[in-house]
Amino acid sequence: MAMSILVIGECVADIVRAPAGSGADDRVHPGGSPANVAYGLARLGRDVTLLTQLADDPAGRLIADHLKGAGVRIALGGTPARTPSAVVGLDERGRATYTFDIAWTLEGGAPAGEEPGHVHIGSIAAVTAPGADAVLAETERLRARATVSYDPNVRPALMGEHGEAVARVERCVALSDLVKASDEDLAWLYPGESAQTVAARWLALGPAVVLVTLGADGSFALTRRETVTADAHPVTVVDTVGAGDSFMSAVLDTLAGRGREALEGLDAEHLAGLLRRAGTAAAVTVSRAGAQPPDRDELDAAREEFALRSGRAS
Repeated sequence: MAMSILVIGECVADIVRAPAGSGADDRVHPGGSPANVAYGLARLGRDVTLLTQLADDPAGRLIADHLKGAGVRIALGGTPARTPSAVVGLDERGRATYTFDIAWTLEGGAPAGEEPGHVHIGSIAAVTAPGADAVLAETERLRARATVSYDPNVRPALMGEHGEAVARVERCVALSDLVKASDEDLAWLYPGESAQTVAARWLALGPAVVLVTLGADGSFALTRRETVTADAHPVTVVDTVGAGDSFMSAVLDTLAGRGREALEGLDAEHLAGLLRRAGTAAAVTVSRAGAQPPDRDELDAAREEFALRSGRAS
């Protein structure tokens, strides 16, 4: 039986503002970092449940239909008055900024009978009270028999006091076997420190693998034995919405079924392949509007295309 994955976290309706004077309409996309990760995993054929909150409103129904259409099972941990939303502004390079209207009050845990082999947490849900306490309690309960991953996906406007935010993030890091962050996340959390320095500090907290994405400069992986880098794939960027989440989905898909000992033992070749595959998923996503990660066929085709361009085996 295929390993099941439980993702715990928020759903958000991303309202992408049209450029001023363009005459175009705003676009509404299903979003929320954990929801995007769950969606990406389902698109890659994984057995995935999302423990989240959704209101019975147009945005909630849009998101639920989107997730279920890919095969994500939804477990509701409470029903908010309205589905969270984020107004997304895009600069001239397609980079996204967010203004949030969100509350997170998660109740309960994994559905009855759910025995996930892996748990993924992150973003707003892992640090925003009061729901963050439920997220961490459930993660602590499940990690005795499941591996854990974490993506802070920092949203400064929702992080609260800086020192407390860093402490909450580091608690999540310490619970995890694998952590992924962007260089922008790390720059906000630890101003003036290099991404490599922070990744090494996080590794000392307990994870087997720390991954850092660097935008157009690619990514790197750090374990206790290896440091591996990968270049970004050159693509025309439409927008960056969901790029990191697609990267995360591809990482979890690639590593599915590996226990803690196997993660500890990843060698340079496996890490390089992991970064290339995840980077390909992110590249496909930024080449089209919204958080639209590739399915397995699209990802395989893109890997072949990029490998041919670079003259390297995929």
